[in-house]
Amino acid sequence: MRFHTRKWVKPGDLNANGTLFGGRLLSWIDEEAILYSIIQLENKKVVTKFMSEINFMCTAESGDIVEIGIEVVKFGQSSLTLRCEARNKMNHETIVTVDQLIVVNLDENGKPLPHGKTKVEYVKDRLAREHQSS
Repeated sequence: MRFHTRKWVKPGDLNANGTLFGGRLLSWIDEEAILYSIIQLENKKVVTKFMSEINFMCTAESGDIVEIGIEVVKFGQSSLTLRCEARNKMNHETIVTVDQLIVVNLDENGKPLPHGKTKVEYVKDRLAREHQSS
């Protein structure tokens, strides 16, 4: 799994117990999944359709750095199924895992749009291909 994003846990991210609020972490995960999907599917119009079981394993505190990792589980016709893990950068303890996060590719009218993708692509490879064809 590749860890793409880091978030710094600040006082405004904490719950009443003084630890990272789970809803804030899920918001970060959802945003990362959408950004990852936009890049993979080359479309700015994608939405989260489903998030499976969420397993909180430990917490983070103010000042901790949280890393968010995403990997593709499968490509559907108009969807992308991802797996996610958030961990503490300092000690690499897993904070939460999400086994399935499904993102749907949309057309300009908000309807599911087949994306034609079958494998993970990296921007550097796309740029190299575009450079070779010009």
